[in-house]
Amino acid sequence: MRSESSQVPLGSLLERIESGWSPECEPQAPGAGEWGVIRVSAVTAGFFNPAQAKRLPAQLIPRASLEIRTGDLLMARANGASSLVGIACMVDTAPERLLLSDKVLRLVPRLDVADSKFLNLILSSTDVRRQIQLFLNGSSGQNNISQEAVRCLRVPIVPLGRQRRIVDAVAAVSRDLEALEHRIDKLQVLRDALIHSVAMTAPSISPTGEVPWARLGDCLLDIETGRSPAAESSPARPGEWGVLKVSAVRRGRFDFRQNKAIHDAEFINPAFEVKDGDLLMTRANTEELLGLACIVRGSASKLMLSDKTLRLVVDTAVADPRYLEIVLGFPQVRHEIQAAATGTSGSMKNIGQHKVRNLRIPLPPLEVQHRVIATAEHAMRQLAVAEARADKLRIIQDALAEDLLSGRVRVSDL
Repeated sequence: MRSESSQVPLGSLLERIESGWSPECEPQAPGAGEWGVIRVSAVTAGFFNPAQAKRLPAQLIPRASLEIRTGDLLMARANGASSLVGIACMVDTAPERLLLSDKVLRLVPRLDVADSKFLNLILSSTDVRRQIQLFLNGSSGQNNISQEAVRCLRVPIVPLGRQRRIVDAVAAVSRDLEALEHRIDKLQVLRDALIHSVAMTAPSISPTGEVPWARLGDCLLDIETGRSPAAESSPARPGEWGVLKVSAVRRGRFDFRQNKAIHDAEFINPAFEVKDGDLLMTRANTEELLGLACIVRGSASKLMLSDKTLRLVVDTAVADPRYLEIVLGFPQVRHEIQAAATGTSGSMKNIGQHKVRNLRIPLPPLEVQHRVIATAEHAMRQLAVAEARADKLRIIQDALAEDLLSGRVRVSDL
């Protein structure tokens, strides 16, 4: 279907672009009644995370004009990761006393021609994301996009009424996805409680009935890491080589689709290729996602480890890799991983191999580990069904937004 819309510069749909302020702040989050300045990590694709903020020192006078408001459309203008520059989100509910930083832009639309939520959809579209990558500049590991470049982004323009119908259509799918994600959260809580009960209270674990603890390194023969060569943002096609994104490793689940294609043979090293049965762990990510572990299940042909992902080579005489995949998600172990993290950036934390080896984990005998695995696999099957449905809904959500924005599908066709 031919597109109904033409393209115009984004700046023609905006009343103004506002930039924030980044004074020297205290690293902790602001408390009740205190002012804070958001980190760039507060702006994520799909939602605003007000917890990602630093406390404004009491001696500094807050700039009230920069306070974040409900309904704001925010865009990250700078980030260490190029893929995160230009990420936009809506502020559904703004907490009080939270200020815009100079790494985040507030896009104020012309209300007679543009809907903020519609612009948010546009900014996440494949075409606009590709344009943003072309406009990037910066050095010293920091990627930026200028306000002028933001204004020059070419975006589709459609009548205001149709914009709102598109937003409503995408929101309907989002509500279904949100309900399913809520069910997944409940299933994860039930899974963790069940697994923890089996692992920590199983009879005959030791003469005292207590679960023995050990260093993770005592269960490993080696830790291997990969490299992160220059790669395309698009995933590898069948038969092509690719390097894994850190998002390929989820808790207990490997997502082979999260990769970037590599076409330069110089950067291809089969020694880094992940294989069925590999136990992977993220060594760099946000604090919440750092140290996630999963086993590669099924085909992962020609996909290589990145330098942000570790391959844990397990001594199977001591531990079952499937048990380590489970136990690395235990709350006590997750807390230790987060405590061992280093890095000053709110959007990226790291954990070194030495600290990984020193993580303390419950390590019962192999027969108890196998009972834990059996319990986990039953719970994981239920969770996998729900997560597969959620993945399909996300694909539908993204495809629907792209089709509606391009005009390939009309709202009246739904």
